Amino acid sequence: MKKVHPNADSKVEEAVLTVWKRSLLFNCNGFTVFDGKGDLLFRVDNYMQGNKGSILLMDANGKPLLTIRRKKMSLGLGDNWLVYEGEETTSTPRFSVKKSLNLFNNKRLAYVIGNDRSNKIMYEIEGSYSQRRCAVLGDNRRLAAEIKRKESSGGVVFGTDVFRLTVQPDNIRTDFAMALVILLDQMF
Repeated sequence: MKKVHPNADSKVEEAVLTVWKRSLLFNCNGFTVFDGKGDLLFRVDNYMQGNKGSILLMDANGKPLLTIRRKKMSLGLGDNWLVYEGEETTSTPRFSVKKSLNLFNNKRLAYVIGNDRSNKIMYEIEGSYSQRRCAVLGDNRRLAAEIKRKESSGGVVFGTDVFRLTVQPDNIRTDFAMALVILLDQMF
């Protein structure tokens, strides 16, 4: 018997993005992100020196997707980054990210907490951002996204300003994964 919906059980294909740690605008800090076809997908253009204000993740046309804002914590408890939908920062954040301060687990770089009051950890980020080798792990330590050094087809490795972000869309939104890259860049 033939299946009525042959693609219903198939896994959503992973998204492989190329991230370039450079703004398309002159004299700006930021990121330019391309999809697997080479089309512009996301951009971050930050005019402020030291990224002290909000950081805005935009689509290819400049439409605001996510706003990232740093929240300083008192008593040296580390910083907390809040991520909001669009350009709105007065509503409840979608999630927050905290740098891991656990001395016993030095593999864990940061963790992502949902916007509900349970303070449940949605994702853990492990690896080394400076070497562009990180994994974003979700429920049951299932891989949601991965940052890796980019290699050319000839095997030549690019510098740390060009790298690959592989996203499992059934585990994390692509724009959320890019927001985590931006936050890792802020933290490390």
